[in-house]
Amino acid sequence: MTAQVRRSYAKGRAKRREIIDQAVALFGEVGYRGASLREIAARCGISHPGLIHHFPTKEALLLAVLAQRDEDDARRLTAAGEVGVARLRRMVEVVELNTGRRAIVEMFTALAAEATSADHPAHAYFAERYRNTIAGLTYDYAHARKAGLLRPGIDPEEAARQLIALMDGLQVQWLIDSEGTDMAAIVRAHVQAQLTVGV
Repeated sequence: MTAQVRRSYAKGRAKRREIIDQAVALFGEVGYRGASLREIAARCGISHPGLIHHFPTKEALLLAVLAQRDEDDARRLTAAGEVGVARLRRMVEVVELNTGRRAIVEMFTALAAEATSADHPAHAYFAERYRNTIAGLTYDYAHARKAGLLRPGIDPEEAARQLIALMDGLQVQWLIDSEGTDMAAIVRAHVQAQLTVGV
């Protein structure tokens, strides 16, 4: 591969990332249905056909946005193959990270609400994501219980569903009142109350 081809690939990857970043911001502002590819293209300083070169449909761009978010978070949550209490601690770290990623939180919250409709292009994605997240957290809580680190009387699957509900609800509250809502502290206290070791 020549240096010119490598530069061309790098430029293309950088433009794709810029398009995804602008889509995150716009989806967070107006939701998926309210956003247009033309607006995203304008924010990126390219033509509509230029954007279509990278993402042929709005749905393709949406799926790329969601995949990028999951990839970013997965790197943090799966570091060193951690499970159980270690991964529950990582969940708190992701919540802390989200306080610096308002556009991502806005986008996720808006899309999750829209995607409750069965005809939304991200409906299947969110359904699968929640199934996988519940399964993963259930495993982590069960691992903590087996290690003797989960307080008595806590059911791993219920704990997993409660944690997801808490995190999602706090994101909405934080978007409305970021000064009065300390997401990370509340999630940390919740998880800490379930465990016999520090978070």
